[in-house]
Amino acid sequence: MESEFPHPTFQIRNIRRFIAFRVLFNARFYYPVFTVLFLDFGLTLDQFAIFNAVWAATVVLVEVPSGALADTYGRRNLLIGSGTIMVAEISLLCFVPLGNSRLLFTVFFMNRVLSGIAEAAASGADEALAYDSLKIEGDVNEWDLVLEKQMRLQSIAFICAMSLGAAVYDPDLVQQIFDWLGLNVSVTQNMTMRFPLYLTLVMAILTLITAIRMSENAPAEEKDCPEKQECFLSMRRAFTLTFQSGGWIIKTPFALVVILSGLLFDHVIRMIITLSSQYYRTIQLPEASFGLIGSGLSVLGLFVPGIARKMARRYPPATNFWIISGLTFSGLLGTTFFIPYAGIIPMILLFAVMLLVGFFISYYLNQVTESSRRATVLSFKGMSLNLAYGCIGLLYTILLMTLRGQASAATALQNHPVAEDMIFIRSLAWFPWYFAISAAAIYLYGYWRLRAGPDSETAATTRKLK
Repeated sequence: MESEFPHPTFQIRNIRRFIAFRVLFNARFYYPVFTVLFLDFGLTLDQFAIFNAVWAATVVLVEVPSGALADTYGRRNLLIGSGTIMVAEISLLCFVPLGNSRLLFTVFFMNRVLSGIAEAAASGADEALAYDSLKIEGDVNEWDLVLEKQMRLQSIAFICAMSLGAAVYDPDLVQQIFDWLGLNVSVTQNMTMRFPLYLTLVMAILTLITAIRMSENAPAEEKDCPEKQECFLSMRRAFTLTFQSGGWIIKTPFALVVILSGLLFDHVIRMIITLSSQYYRTIQLPEASFGLIGSGLSVLGLFVPGIARKMARRYPPATNFWIISGLTFSGLLGTTFFIPYAGIIPMILLFAVMLLVGFFISYYLNQVTESSRRATVLSFKGMSLNLAYGCIGLLYTILLMTLRGQASAATALQNHPVAEDMIFIRSLAWFPWYFAISAAAIYLYGYWRLRAGPDSETAATTRKLK
């Protein structure tokens, strides 16, 4: 490990294990076949949409209380809980029998709820534990190095997961490998569709082991809860801390502006990424290339974090806001032209912006958040991002319904595939202008709050923005 992480910062045990936890938790081999996996199990697209909504709602509801519980009971305990739940949610899909539609719906519903809880429990707690470890045992000014290393290794793992997950899902490819190895096994889709899940289960077990090997560096108030009354008091403290942290964010202009800026970029770009397969099909890219494109985009994670670290150290937050705003608007505008093959370039730009945004949010938010409420504030950040993503999903659904109604009235071709493609093309034309108006509003609000605030923290953050 020392040869792999020669910098003193990476000799801190919790820092190494934070990176390992992030890498293992997010290395999900079913991502490249996520939609078709649900369909091959016998579910419908409507059910798939319902499950995604269930997952998002679970994350939003559990996100902030989980952060408060982490600050109260201990961050390591929340991470162990997250790893345990991840093992449970993947195991459900690995071993559920096929053929019973009601059972499948119930199991996949449980999987999405557990997945949302695991995501919320890990979000904030892992970062807070690592940052405070760096604060105690090292130099917090090196946090950007930690983020850069974590994002690079996570990108490598994502590339491997995307490539291998798509490969083992293909029964023809797996059959060829078995034949080459001399194995007398007949491979079917029902067999291979679980292979990415089995690989993800291995990652879940390793995630749990990594969480167990972490150490708590900031003692929680009532972590062990030996008596019921003490547990009740700790739970009460957790929710009190939740409301206190929410009030702190509102009263701390810089933290609030960072979170608002983060959700601005995240929810718009995430919506485009969700629609990426339809976009790729529209710009005439073959479906067989989608997995390779995902792996290729992950390569950006190898060098974009380094660029983000240099930008964070060289430019004030306001400058970085306008740089990534310009990149985002250019990417969104570029997608509206639907240029065959070359239309992949705007998607590359947007994916790079997502990496920059993730880096900047963590870098700036941790700078102004005190240790006692760090996990809660980071959970507020995660909740706001997912809530904004859910809202834009609803807005986009309303937009599609409106455009489809207009097209149906004009052409009477509501169910014609060409009409559906035109509706999709028209819908993307709204994104650049929605983003531009939202970005201007958030910047003006941030400028007003940071300029008008009377407290010393506001004055300090105002100087950072100028």
